[in-house]
Amino acid sequence: EALSRRAVKGLELYRINTLVDLINLVSLQSGYSIGGFDADRIEGGVMTLGVGREGEPFEGIGRGELNIAHMPVYRDAVGGVGTPTSDNERTKLGLDTTHLLMCINVYGEEMPIDDTVALTLSLLEKYADASDIKVDIYKPEKR
Repeated sequence: EALSRRAVKGLELYRINTLVDLINLVSLQSGYSIGGFDADRIEGGVMTLGVGREGEPFEGIGRGELNIAHMPVYRDAVGGVGTPTSDNERTKLGLDTTHLLMCINVYGEEMPIDDTVALTLSLLEKYADASDIKVDIYKPEKR
């Protein structure tokens, strides 16, 4: 939301690095919240999606400690790595990142997911020289 608000206000978007900038572009184009993580910094090799707990420590990128209680939270074996508000300092993307884990959160059909994936892949291949890309689409069962 913060990214969209900046764009609507006509403010310049932050330029961080190629991967972050590409993720921001896909987020703006698709309307989806997207988390980008350095996959080599994900502890335990698995991430889960849950709800933030009261007092749960979370250091937002460039924002310090954040209150993530009651928010959706991606976690690895150590703790929270991403929320819709911010990703965590511990798993942030840097110039040394060689393995990207990107989570596109599709809660409604803003842009067809196939189009979103195609846009993402084309940008990663063209501007980040990405190769060996694996795409997994997880759709929870409807209740």
